[in-house]
Amino acid sequence: QVQLVESGGGLVQAGGSLRLSCAASGRTFSSYATGWFRQAPGKEREFVAAIHQNGALAYYADSVKGRFTISRDNAKNTVYLQINNMKPEDTAVYYCGAIPYYGDSHRANRYDYWGQGTQVTVSS
Repeated sequence: QVQLVESGGGLVQAGGSLRLSCAASGRTFSSYATGWFRQAPGKEREFVAAIHQNGALAYYADSVKGRFTISRDNAKNTVYLQINNMKPEDTAVYYCGAIPYYGDSHRANRYDYWGQGTQVTVSS
């Protein structure tokens, strides 16, 4: 069993930065790949980034490449999402999830666990 808790969201001006954290409980967290998704009002949940269990591999949605960086610290059971040069279209609730197979980590319906989400709002 893995429980995930996101934090670090808030209100930021366009061009600013945020670092989101996803803290996990459970001894098996390091055996899961982890992904970040976001969901804006009236839209479907959208893949943002994912990182392999070992932290050495990561990939991103085209819309965020060059601005978002995902990382993880397995010793702290935490995954991070650094967001730079923020845009109003980044406004959404951001969720982290845990998935056993890294290759499927862009598919929301393959995730075993989700956090409750953290709101990110970017003002223009």
